[in-house]
Amino acid sequence: MRMTLRQLAVFVAIAQEGTVTRASEAVRLTQSAASMALSDLENGIESPLFDRQGKRLHLNDLGRYLLPQALEILGRAEAFEQAARGELQTVDLRLGSTLTISDYLMPDLMAGFLLKKPDAHLRLQVGNTRQIIEAVSQFQLDLGLIEGSCNLPQLQAIPWGADELAVCSAPTHPLAIRQQHAALHLDDFRDADWIVREEGSGTREVFDKIVLNDLPDARLRLTLGHNEAILKVVAGGIGIGCVSRLAVEPMIDAGQLVVLNTPFWMLIRPFFLLVHRQKYQGPGMKAFMTYCQESI
Repeated sequence: MRMTLRQLAVFVAIAQEGTVTRASEAVRLTQSAASMALSDLENGIESPLFDRQGKRLHLNDLGRYLLPQALEILGRAEAFEQAARGELQTVDLRLGSTLTISDYLMPDLMAGFLLKKPDAHLRLQVGNTRQIIEAVSQFQLDLGLIEGSCNLPQLQAIPWGADELAVCSAPTHPLAIRQQHAALHLDDFRDADWIVREEGSGTREVFDKIVLNDLPDARLRLTLGHNEAILKVVAGGIGIGCVSRLAVEPMIDAGQLVVLNTPFWMLIRPFFLLVHRQKYQGPGMKAFMTYCQESI
């Protein structure tokens, strides 16, 4: 058979968008032209690439196997076309990061990279660690920046710095007052109310592995999906929190929170750059990864 780049582009777009309608908009074709391109591709290989569920299309086993190869072919074709025109390869990256990284690191990283490459186009999707891992594994993102662990064999997690979590409270909390007179011990935390991040976040993963390992009966009074929400509740005197020190420091400086010293817990977590092992890494993606590694 003789497949075309247009057919591959439609195949990739449908895999990423989930419907022919949205995929046709992404590749700037009419819906009928996109449907025809997919039909021609599937007829040419004599096998469907998607399972149909109404208007939704879900990759089947063969489609999942071929998607990385289609992405690589399209990436190399774009690089070839630009080189043939004597152009530098454009940088157009779909990035994903977890909440802590997006709030406290990504603004400077993206701004600094754009100063070096002003023609670059960067798009950022924010989620918790589990959501970013899923998006990278489905090729919905080119690169993920996470602070939790990833055990999927198809993904490569490249170490990229580290972060420290801090246990914090309002200055009026009983543990903060007790700390003024004596060092805190593990037993002091057994009756505390905790305000914690949601499951699937890197912060919650560290909390569960370390704090809940020592305090299996800890009272999790509130579960919230954002660091800022946790800090506001904790500053109001309701319980204690465990979030990134990057998030806590501004409220410490303002006198709204204090860090509770917990030398019995090593609340360190690594940052990772997350890429699919079968993802074609063009010069732009490599340049951004290098910039991240040099900037932290």
